[in-house]
Amino acid sequence: MRLRGIRVGVLALLMAAGTAQGALFSDDEARAAIVELRQRIETLRSELREARADAERNAERNAKVSKEQIGDEVATFGRSLLDLQRQNELLRTDLARLQGTYEELARLVSDLQRQQKDEAQALMERLAKLEPMKVAVDGMEFTAMPGEKRDFELALDTFRKGDFPNAQTYFVAFINRYPASPYSTSGLFWLGNAQYALRDYPNAISNFRLLLAKDPQHLRAPEALLSVANCQLELKDTKAARGTLEELIRVYPGSEAAKAATERLAALN
Repeated sequence: MRLRGIRVGVLALLMAAGTAQGALFSDDEARAAIVELRQRIETLRSELREARADAERNAERNAKVSKEQIGDEVATFGRSLLDLQRQNELLRTDLARLQGTYEELARLVSDLQRQQKDEAQALMERLAKLEPMKVAVDGMEFTAMPGEKRDFELALDTFRKGDFPNAQTYFVAFINRYPASPYSTSGLFWLGNAQYALRDYPNAISNFRLLLAKDPQHLRAPEALLSVANCQLELKDTKAARGTLEELIRVYPGSEAAKAATERLAALN
């Protein structure tokens, strides 16, 4: 505003000077007017310089203020950025901790599931040992406990391997442990055969006869009676052997053992 006022004043002076030159003044008056005009021009020039100086100072002050404001804003932004970085680091730390916790929980769940599976399997195996199962031996079908089946098969496998002393031990133990077992009749047959192989003929005869007394219709009954006759022959009791062979032919006439008894009777005669 001040500069514009100064410019207006200068223009007015110039116009006044032109007017003065155009009028019919005397020389003295003209010189006095020119001096006055020059003084006023210098005054205006001085005021113009001061106005420019003021404008420059105002511009510098405004620029300084702007720089300070920008500096404050930059500083504030920097602080905000640092805060964000710290928060980001905290979030990363929390995330890593949570990830570790999740992995630990996942491992614990996996271990627990595996443990439960193993325990369930072990429980099923224990229950299976307590549950009766269907078996078939010497033409008979019946239910037996797992331990009962295992002990009988152990004794029979031992006999088939030719280990007659241990087979005898296992069959005696089985019969004593499971006296009411459907296996026991077959156990008497194989026990008698183990004793026959060990040349314990009297005990073999006793066990074969016990089988016949318990179950005369047993699939092994004809063979047991033939084995009695064989034991009697080994004991040199031919008379008793002949009677046993005749009994076998009479009681079990259609059996393979009866055919073998017929042949042996013929040989004895």
